[in-house]
Amino acid sequence: MFGKKKSFFLLGLVAVQSLFLSCESRDRRADVSELRFGFTSEPATLDPVNSSNTADGRSILFNVFEGLVKPDTGGNCVPAVAESYTIEQNGLVYRFVIREGIEFHDGSPVRAADAVFTIKEAVKAGFPGFAQIAEAEAEGERNVIITLNAPDPDFLPYLTIGIVPENNPDREKNPIGTGPFMITSYTVQQNMVLEKNPRYWQEGFPKLDRVSAVFLADSDALLLALRGGNIDGATITGSLVQQLDTGVFDILPNPSNMVQLLALNNAVKPLDDIRVRRAINHAVDIPRIIETAFYGRGEPSGSPLIPGLSLYYEDSLKNPYAFDPERAKSLLAEAGYAGGFSLEITVPSNYIMHVDTAQVIVNQLSLAGINASIKLVDWAAWLSETYRDRNYQATIISLDAYNASPRSFLSRYLSDSGSNFLNYRSEAFDRTYKAAQAENSEGRRAALYRDAQKIISGDAAAVYIQDILGFRAFPKGRFSGTRNYPLYVEDFSAIYRIN
Repeated sequence: MFGKKKSFFLLGLVAVQSLFLSCESRDRRADVSELRFGFTSEPATLDPVNSSNTADGRSILFNVFEGLVKPDTGGNCVPAVAESYTIEQNGLVYRFVIREGIEFHDGSPVRAADAVFTIKEAVKAGFPGFAQIAEAEAEGERNVIITLNAPDPDFLPYLTIGIVPENNPDREKNPIGTGPFMITSYTVQQNMVLEKNPRYWQEGFPKLDRVSAVFLADSDALLLALRGGNIDGATITGSLVQQLDTGVFDILPNPSNMVQLLALNNAVKPLDDIRVRRAINHAVDIPRIIETAFYGRGEPSGSPLIPGLSLYYEDSLKNPYAFDPERAKSLLAEAGYAGGFSLEITVPSNYIMHVDTAQVIVNQLSLAGINASIKLVDWAAWLSETYRDRNYQATIISLDAYNASPRSFLSRYLSDSGSNFLNYRSEAFDRTYKAAQAENSEGRRAALYRDAQKIISGDAAAVYIQDILGFRAFPKGRFSGTRNYPLYVEDFSAIYRIN
């Protein structure tokens, strides 16, 4: 692992040693186009076949690793490491042809065996969707055949997982992919340097020579660095964008494609009572949160699925629990909490948008007699104690997806899911979700996914607030070429410097 607060140069990229110049000498090269982009959290892992990464980590590594297919800006899967594919036997068999001449960052050729190795590693790691693989095999150097236990027309988006070399013994210290950029250095808690991949298969990309991902303590530090010119760009939310001068910065809308929620630990008292969870939902005024904490910029979700997945999103859930403090009090009285109760809301302090949301919610809950307090923790503590150990009552966070599919948002609610940090349990949801997976008709499958959302909402598993509308900010007239996806990713490959 990378040592804390120490700088490391990554191993294994012998073929591109000419790029390993000192920061000082690189900075003197006027012909090098660089983007310094700010983040408030850093990767938990550099291994794409490790499911424990952060949203920002996956966003950065989107530029380093590619799957057999990758998403386009419309959420469709298009060929990437594979140049073509066919789906046979009603979704039971997937055949891929590896792109001719494609190479890893270290110059070694990508083989079918590498793709098969990656898929098998993902199966062992318990990635969503991969448990349904019956067999993955290579035919020669370029053909990959994946056979499923049952036909699955929704399987393709899972194959966006980054392909890694079979013969790389330490993917964490030596991350090697096929993407437009390669990692050349990583200073924990400071920055990660991505250099242009000169062997990238897609002609004309990337446009930039270098991207420095700069890690900052929180959103306030991000804004300060942006204003001071220490970074060239960042993604910010409505409460921060109000503080930027549009005469100085280009402000570009960018949906987060994440669901912000007040997550409730369904296994702890009094939140194990559905009446209490419904009371909390009635006590939270979502439009007011968006207006107060985000200056009216955001789209209410009411669902664990983002509205952007319009085919599958259940529109009736935009406002499933009307703001009604009196109804909330009545439900609490039915549950035996006529005098209210105390609720601790854990919030990662590096995300000011979640802190701002928590402050509004605390005031709203008080109207229903709920004495809420905020516990601020750093990101590492949130991941360890709240997410992994599930040691919390309530927390405010945004949940993203590994790929642009309803499964990536909904699979965490399965009773036996390792990602189910809400401790939600519902036999009805489990049955409906699994029926959707087995349904070949797209229309019926979409209807089942909408039913699954209704079950979660009816059980008041959480308070689903919004898909936060974010904004990318750059110095005026300096950069162009940004792309928006129905995923939380930063695609640096198409960005270019204007001056």
